[in-house]
Amino acid sequence: MMVLLSAKMFGEITDSSFTAATMVELLHTATLVHDDVVDESEKRRGFFSINALWKNKVAVLVGDYFLSKGMMVALDNDEFLLLKILNRAVKAMSEGELLQIAKARKMDIKEEVYYEIIEKKTASFIAAACTVGAASITQDQNTLDKIHELGTNIGMAYQIKDDLFDYGKREIGKPLGIDIKEKKLTLPLIFALQNATRSEKKHIINIVRNKSHQSKKVHEVIDFAISRGGLEYATAQMYTYRERALKILETLPQNDARNSLEALVNFVTERKK
Repeated sequence: MMVLLSAKMFGEITDSSFTAATMVELLHTATLVHDDVVDESEKRRGFFSINALWKNKVAVLVGDYFLSKGMMVALDNDEFLLLKILNRAVKAMSEGELLQIAKARKMDIKEEVYYEIIEKKTASFIAAACTVGAASITQDQNTLDKIHELGTNIGMAYQIKDDLFDYGKREIGKPLGIDIKEKKLTLPLIFALQNATRSEKKHIINIVRNKSHQSKKVHEVIDFAISRGGLEYATAQMYTYRERALKILETLPQNDARNSLEALVNFVTERKK
């Protein structure tokens, strides 16, 4: 949707637009398969992950296959600009994952580092999806830069919303508290720790580091983040990114595609799963 709506804003959808959409779908699938291996996740959207069913070796190879297939779609259609845009995103996503792993070991993720991680891991790919859509219609660099910024803000809002789900009470296709169990410090908890006493901070970090396999302890961390205003703060930051995205949309051509993108931006922050 991001690819095709971004294309449709600037003209009629072309074969190049469909090539861009195909590349994004294949590359996105590859990253999801690899993410499940890295995170040792047994579920993906409520279903068993590939690594849960066929182990890591098969999952890594399947992810590699989708990655190469996505690149070949670009090369077979001489879409070198689209490949360049998406390749940069894949590079950023890998950097973001490595940064998160490095910081998780030390448990010292600051708020600015969190934003850097999610911009690389999530927002870069949504930005690339929007940009390749627009690039399939226009090569105007100012336009492409604006679309990239739009996608970045959408992606930041999307990931913060996704992290908020970790502190919810409903089933959303991934286990609640999974980020805590995987020793990932996300914005609600980062904010709560910033506003905690030294002893509280030491206690919570000790739980995340050594006791995150215990369901009762995970719920203690969730309750701590909620009581310290972590959810309210993260929600406010999410809406800030959404408003930035909507302001950029206001500067783009007025048509049905823009209206649909606006609805999609609002859906990103109001979705229930």
